[in-house]
Order: sequence, then C-alpha cells, then structure tokens
Amino acid sequence: MTVLVGYLPTVEGEAAFAAALDEAVRRAEPLLLINSPRSGAPVSADAAAPAELATLTKRASEAGVALEIRQPSHTGELSEALLAAADEADASVIVIGLRRRSPVGKLFLGSAAQQILLNATRPVLAVKPAHH
Repeated sequence: MTVLVGYLPTVEGEAAFAAALDEAVRRAEPLLLINSPRSGAPVSADAAAPAELATLTKRASEAGVALEIRQPSHTGELSEALLAAADEADASVIVIGLRRRSPVGKLFLGSAAQQILLNATRPVLAVKPAHH
C-alpha cells in the first residue's frame, strides 16, 4: 500500500505534503505525489516547478520515505484524476489540503476536496495550513 497526496504548489499543498510525509513515516509506506495540471492550459499555476519537486524529494529522502512523483495532466475534474490514481496505487489513505471558502462559494462553485471526500472509497486525511 502507499500514501497518496494531491499536491498543488500552494500553502495548502505544502500542508498536505507535510501531513502525507508524516503518514508515510508512521505507516512505513511509500509516498505517491500527484500534481496534475489541467490539460491544454498554456501555463498552469497547478504544475509544480522542478526545483520545488526536488526539494520535496529531498525532504522525503531525509525522512526515509520513498517518493514517486506523477504529473499527469487531467481534462475532467481534478478529483476524478486523484481518485483514479488512488485506486490504481491501492492507496491506504488520500491526503489533501483544504482552503478556506465561504458557504456561498462552496454552494455555487463546488470543490475538488468535497468531491474527493464524498466519492473516495478509502480514508481521506484533509488538512488545513497553519495560520500565522
């Protein structure tokens, strides 16, 4: 089994990675990082830069955790891509970061995190970044 983390280069993504790394250490499992930019976008803020991925790889190595990074582009909903990756990897847990949203924003815009929480067939660990 493996710990799967949905990663975006944001403070929420950092919180998710830190929690996933802790889970991987605790469970003695490898870590699979999914960073999935939208297909067809000329530039995507969702794609992590190579230097950032190198830093995450170093952190995992220092913690004694094997890290696999996948950056498949997605055309549909990000939540569907993440859930498919979790099924394919037989993930023991999915770790995601949450951002603060207003109740109205949640009602009208939906949420990838909400879709993951509702549709996952395995445990989901949802974390928020620390406020400074």
